[in-house]
Amino acid sequence: MTLFLATHAMAGNKKINIRIIETSDVHGCFFPYDFIERKPKIGSLARVSTYVNKLRKSYGDNVILLDNGDILQGQPVCYYSNYIADKEPNIAAEVVNYMKYDAQAFGNHDVETGHNVYDKWINETKCPVIAANIINIETGKPYVQPYTIINKEGIKIAILGMLTPAIPNWLSPDLWSGMTFESIKKSAAFWIDYLKKNENPDVIVGLFHSGWDGGIKTADYMEDETSEVARTIPGFDIIFFGHDHTEKNETITNNYGEKVLCLDPSCNAMMVADAELEIEMCGSEIISKKITGKIQDIRNEGIDEDFIYRFEESISKINSYVNRKIADITSTISMRDCFFGNAPFTDLVHNIQLKQTGADISFCAPLSFDIQIPEGPVFVSDMFKICRFENQVYVLNMTGEEIRKYLEMSYGLWANTMKTPDDHIMLLDDANQDDMQRRGFKNFTFNFDSAAGIDYEVDVTRPEGNRINIIRMSNGKPFDKNAWYKVVMNSYRGSGGGELLTKGAGIPKDSLAGRTVYQSEKDQRYYIMKEIEDTGIVTPTANRNWKFVPEKWTIQAIKRDRQIIFGK
Repeated sequence: MTLFLATHAMAGNKKINIRIIETSDVHGCFFPYDFIERKPKIGSLARVSTYVNKLRKSYGDNVILLDNGDILQGQPVCYYSNYIADKEPNIAAEVVNYMKYDAQAFGNHDVETGHNVYDKWINETKCPVIAANIINIETGKPYVQPYTIINKEGIKIAILGMLTPAIPNWLSPDLWSGMTFESIKKSAAFWIDYLKKNENPDVIVGLFHSGWDGGIKTADYMEDETSEVARTIPGFDIIFFGHDHTEKNETITNNYGEKVLCLDPSCNAMMVADAELEIEMCGSEIISKKITGKIQDIRNEGIDEDFIYRFEESISKINSYVNRKIADITSTISMRDCFFGNAPFTDLVHNIQLKQTGADISFCAPLSFDIQIPEGPVFVSDMFKICRFENQVYVLNMTGEEIRKYLEMSYGLWANTMKTPDDHIMLLDDANQDDMQRRGFKNFTFNFDSAAGIDYEVDVTRPEGNRINIIRMSNGKPFDKNAWYKVVMNSYRGSGGGELLTKGAGIPKDSLAGRTVYQSEKDQRYYIMKEIEDTGIVTPTANRNWKFVPEKWTIQAIKRDRQIIFGK
């Protein structure tokens, strides 16, 4: 976008060029090595470092580097640093300090690590962690800095941080105790006005851990508010955003006729958002301001060898941790199978959850898209394929009818309504082919919950809301829609994540805590790893307690859609 404040150039005018680079949703991808798959990895901050260093050679000190949150969870390097070597400096803070980031925002997965982890991380980073809409209940003020001011050659740049306020829908209250989360729109309106009155910046930049639009919507807030704020709150020159793992580069004209550059670099440090400011000044007055942006793919950048050398010892420790053998598995299990019916992968989780808690019924979803644990030795690294993040284990009291309605919503997100044998069985959307979280499905695959402990059918010829036929308990006892059952799930789901309990089962959000009869002390991955290690030899099988029907349609439809989604 271009803003001209004068119609003619003046002799002796000064031209200033500034680059602002954003990473977002890095999820522990610091090094060009996938510690889960135990093989080299595309992207990573080791390549971002190369790209930024090139810019610093060209632009000198006029490079601003920002991170937009979700840096503390994802790869095993994070888990090791957060919970195993937790007395040492957090490696996420060390990486941010080494790369000389200027500011970073909070992400929901950063909050999920708990106070002990993120409070320590905040204190260890040399740059400010900013989030204007995370409010300290005790003081009524932001929990961390709301914004930071950066000066470059007389240009005053304000960076305003925000976090999606949907945290209470996903995370246990103990993880965010002492905090509350304001609507980004409400908070942005206040702080833009505050900045203009008290700081008088030349450029205002938003750093939002919130997607473009969609997500959870309640009477109080929206999960993904970036589009709404960009269009309705005047004053922003640039909004860097993330959270939805979707690449975007768009300049919009807001309701006040102002141009706003909006950039999202997706996830896992494969791309960066890159904004360039070309500013012309006459004395202390800005006479023109041009802002352009791009999403820069850094997957073909060289690896910063100095970066690798600096963290060589940490990399060695992580490798030792993830490469430890814990068991053997007698056949390969693949997450691909989980989308099309009973699968050994999800049933392994179901069965461990039921054994751990003694619950009647288990819910779980495929938490990755296309991964497998191959036949042979099982390593610690494989446990991160089963559980990507550090959720706890919850058990809730639910009625039989609530269980049915819960599953109705899950399969409504997942399966198409077939009207002919040639229709898709999966609910697909071509627009989401490149979406890193949907992968061609219409909805998020991590909300595709199946159940164990009950035998049931999913009739895909029937309309959404009337598909689930629960036949019996898997132990042969009758299933009663009016009876109460103990249901085990992860804490993301048990806190309301995905809205399957609230919108699906119809349980009010403020009733979930009262329904919770068990909450594990440690994360779910810990218990799954312990069970597998204690077992020694894992023989995975499908429970065969549910299926898509009618099979004369679904068997062929599954073959077709499997090939569309995963190839031959």
